Amino acid sequence: MDKLKNYKKIIIQALSTIAHNFHLDNFLKGKIYQGAGKRACLPGLNCYSCPGAAGSCPIGSLQAVIGSKKYKFSFYVVGLIMFFGVVFGRLICGFLCPFGFFQDLLHKIPSKKFSTKKLKVLRYIKYIILTGILVGIGFALKGKFEVVPPYFCKYLCPQGIMEAAIPLAARNISLRAALGPLFRFKFVILVLTIILSIGFFRPFCKWICPLGAFYSLFNKYSIYQLKLNEDKCISCGKCARVCKMDVDIRQSTTHLECIRCGDCVKACPTKAIISEFIRKKGEENEK
Repeated sequence: MDKLKNYKKIIIQALSTIAHNFHLDNFLKGKIYQGAGKRACLPGLNCYSCPGAAGSCPIGSLQAVIGSKKYKFSFYVVGLIMFFGVVFGRLICGFLCPFGFFQDLLHKIPSKKFSTKKLKVLRYIKYIILTGILVGIGFALKGKFEVVPPYFCKYLCPQGIMEAAIPLAARNISLRAALGPLFRFKFVILVLTIILSIGFFRPFCKWICPLGAFYSLFNKYSIYQLKLNEDKCISCGKCARVCKMDVDIRQSTTHLECIRCGDCVKACPTKAIISEFIRKKGEENEK
């Protein structure tokens, strides 16, 4: 039972990845699922063009609807992503995102590990990408395209090259022949992401991912929260030392970078940190 608890997070991440991509037979066919499910956004970063993808990527969908002639602005897409944020915050990054899971697995490869505490300034890149490339360019090009080109997906996101371009090209000779400089450029980004993920914990999540930046804005207000019992806390600092996202939960339980992975909860010797969905005051008093 204890061993099962240790693998609980990995099991949830694996199941979430499968749920995001349950059309597994399409990998063999080299085809993209284009059914009704693609109308809905999935919570994690998962490429629309992945053969197994069951739904749309929230970032790709957001780029498509902001400023386009066809959609102008979709409250359905934005509202759905906001719903995920309000309920879970960055718990989605910690447990439900396929690309976060991929980085976690890479980081488990035996090698020298490096701290990112001195690189905290790089955190702001993802907010620049969110406001500049996704929102800014979308509104700047307002009305010029039926659907605004997905610049982040096309030029920066390594998930697309890994989940879509490589498996599709592997099954399609004509597509392989058409691959050019853009594919090679994106492939280099993917390789760099893989190499960095082995030595650094989740570099893409920390520094680049606009979806993580979006969800982080809801950490303070989400229904799912981490709570610190200051009466139980002995200020041993174990929670801060085990946090790979460089967060000290004692200073802020709603920190923008906290992905609610639960490492601090497990490390706390006095059980001063708990994770839960917010209860009503009456329910808290009953306990």
